[in-house]
Amino acid sequence: MWKRLQDGFLFWVLAGAAWGWLWPEVAAPGRVAIPWALAGIMAAMGLTLTAAQFQDLRHYWRPALLGVALQYTVMPLAAVGLGWALGLAPDLAVGMVLVGAVPGGTASNVVTWLARGHVPLSVAMTVGSTLLCVLLTPLWVWAAAGQWVPVDPLGLLRSTALLVLLPVVCGMFVRKVIGLSERLREDVLPLLSIVLIAWIVGVIVAINHERMQLLPMVVTAVVLHNACGLAAGWWVAGLVRVPADVRRTIAIEVGMQNSGLAVALALKHFSAVAALPGVVFSVWHNVTGPLLAGIWRRRAE
Repeated sequence: MWKRLQDGFLFWVLAGAAWGWLWPEVAAPGRVAIPWALAGIMAAMGLTLTAAQFQDLRHYWRPALLGVALQYTVMPLAAVGLGWALGLAPDLAVGMVLVGAVPGGTASNVVTWLARGHVPLSVAMTVGSTLLCVLLTPLWVWAAAGQWVPVDPLGLLRSTALLVLLPVVCGMFVRKVIGLSERLREDVLPLLSIVLIAWIVGVIVAINHERMQLLPMVVTAVVLHNACGLAAGWWVAGLVRVPADVRRTIAIEVGMQNSGLAVALALKHFSAVAALPGVVFSVWHNVTGPLLAGIWRRRAE
């Protein structure tokens, strides 16, 4: 039952969006709690991590380094290029840069497993990109988004550390001290994270209820952005001749982002409009990821 509920990730996200659209007056006040919800998601991630997973990075450092390097170059640069090419309004362009500059999302680990990819490498890349985001996300936003709006890099650095690094470390510490049952680690915590992500999506939809005329442009930008990440990961990994499961993993990791973090940073430092690309990306990459996973799984079998 737990696995079926987790596999319905897209359903949960769409349900959250529908809730925010139909009852905006109920969902919108939740804006103030979004940072706490994201911190809860990152703490849940920390509760599932072990020191051994960090040690595993030494076994997969070459493909992990390639994937993380692609993630922190292709995705931010693609976001900037799309912002200029599509003539996005400043807040939307900033939102795209935020999506491009955040680390990989934990959903990519599940999609990698479904795609018959290299799950340990996926986890290693998610952990590595998440740790690096404390420095690289504020740096990219300052360098890329500063052409559209004023950016406070130190404020972004502080927010990213509080929203990502501190909850992950606390989660790992709690697990080390008290331990966790397998059911809690494998079943309950992933589902809790999914529900929180869906709730965040609903709140942002409610906040932007009167701005839905922007949606077609945002959807266009997000679809192209996600395609750039998936294609770049797949193509570059093919050039260096890695095994097929590693190639699938790198493509998924580069193309799937921690869009919840982008939403939280947008609301804290920019505007509700800047959070829209993160919301749309949350929905869209949970469409393309599982679709690709189904194709690749059938080929692998």
